[in-house]
Amino acid sequence: MKDKAIIITGAAMGLGLATAKVLAEKGANLSLVDYNEEQLIKEAEKLKSEYPEIEIIRVKADVSNEEDVKNYINKTVETFGKIDGLYNNAGIEGKQAPLIDYDLKVFEKVIDINLMGVYYGLRYVIPIMQKQKYGRIVNVASVGGIRGVINQTPYVASKHAVSGMSKQAAVEYGKDGILTNAIAPGAILTPMVAEAFKQVNPEDPKAAEAEYAKRNPTRALGDPKHVGLLVSFLLSEENGYVSGQTIAIDGGESNMYGNA
Repeated sequence: MKDKAIIITGAAMGLGLATAKVLAEKGANLSLVDYNEEQLIKEAEKLKSEYPEIEIIRVKADVSNEEDVKNYINKTVETFGKIDGLYNNAGIEGKQAPLIDYDLKVFEKVIDINLMGVYYGLRYVIPIMQKQKYGRIVNVASVGGIRGVINQTPYVASKHAVSGMSKQAAVEYGKDGILTNAIAPGAILTPMVAEAFKQVNPEDPKAAEAEYAKRNPTRALGDPKHVGLLVSFLLSEENGYVSGQTIAIDGGESNMYGNA
């Protein structure tokens, strides 16, 4: 990954930040994008102090805003002269509620960020990669993109769509040297997942975490670094032929029927 120019959206925390750390360690130059500017500045400065040999830029952006997406793409090209990889990671869970009771404004927000945010990233990065005849893209779906999840209809709908859109990009632009994949993380212990456990059990979210972990074949929740290592491979030249896949990273849980 040395001297590769990689964009990471949702880079200020969770899976975005974990992947930024892995890529920084491997020598990649980073364009870090997030809506939370204060947290983004803080984490970017930490990374720069730990890895002074790499170049890092940070761009505040709402990925559901098309102009913001154009801006982070343009700033990355202005800085690095190229874009080798895009990690389309930014997303939200929304609120938990039954399908017929779901708040429509929250529903629209989840779709705008999780689906349109990924689409805008693809729309504006692919032409640059076509000119280069090279590119690697990883979009974040979810295990909620390969199965149902109780009380999370817009999240599940958006993540299924991300998986399908990743296949579409792989089919249409593989001829241009662009490999596109999606990942489907399960219960990786990020701030977003921790917040979900708070909704499940406000009195004792740690108990909810432990209960969920019992259902996993590994009897554990995932570490964000595991996701970072997978994404790093998919964004690298070592990945020469994996494209159009939605790769689950969930300890095997999505292969189970019912609870074990």
